[in-house]
Formats: sequence, C-alpha cells, structure tokens
Amino acid sequence: MGLNKKVLKELESLALGDLVCVEWFDASLGKSLGSGVAVDVPVKSWGIYIGVLGKRQKHVIIAQNYFAYSNGIYDLDYTAVPVSWAVNVEVVDKNHVTLEEAERIFASFLRGGRRASKRKQEKVRNHEKLA
Repeated sequence: MGLNKKVLKELESLALGDLVCVEWFDASLGKSLGSGVAVDVPVKSWGIYIGVLGKRQKHVIIAQNYFAYSNGIYDLDYTAVPVSWAVNVEVVDKNHVTLEEAERIFASFLRGGRRASKRKQEKVRNHEKLA
C-alpha cells in the first residue's frame, strides 16, 4: 500500500497540540463462508496530535487521554496509526492544548514505559511509584 499524498500534505499542516481526527483502515482480516477475502475495517480516531514517529514505519501518534500528575509527568493513552493506513487527517481544533502542555505530553510520550495492546492503542506508564 503506497502513501496517500493527500494524507502526507495534511500531516505537514499539523502542529503539536492540535485536536485531530484520523480516518484509517484497521488491518483486521475476516473470511466470509466461501470467498476468504480480506475485510478492512474503517476506523476514526480523535486525539491530540503528538507527531509522526517511527524508524521502520512512520506512525501518526495521537493522545486520547492523558493524566497530569503534580510533578509534571503524564500517563498517556494513545493511538499509533501507520501513515500508510491513513486515508484522511482533519484538524478539529487548532492549538487545542497550549504548546507548553503539548510539549510536556510529547516529552512524557518519549520517556517511555508503554504497554502495548492489540488495538494499537497503548498506555504510557512513566510516573514515579508512590510510597
């Protein structure tokens, strides 16, 4: 699957902290009784744009939930959508969070501690243990 030029242009226009909607197709496969054809599943994911990251395959990263702790560290629920699976990216609200807050969210994302799940949504666990 090639990269969609429209999606690439839309991604270039995004800024850290924008509230976005990413439309994409999940890689789920299914079979009908006789055909055995692949079934693509349309998905819409909304969240705060974190960036496009990845070494082997670029992914659009959006934070759906973040948990702000008093020490300035965040836990994040995020979705990582392979750019090649995206069919549309739309800005819902420019600068939905302040640049300062978005940079803290991004820094917490990079700090790691992520726990993978099957649906490409992950939770970053990087706050300090209490007591």
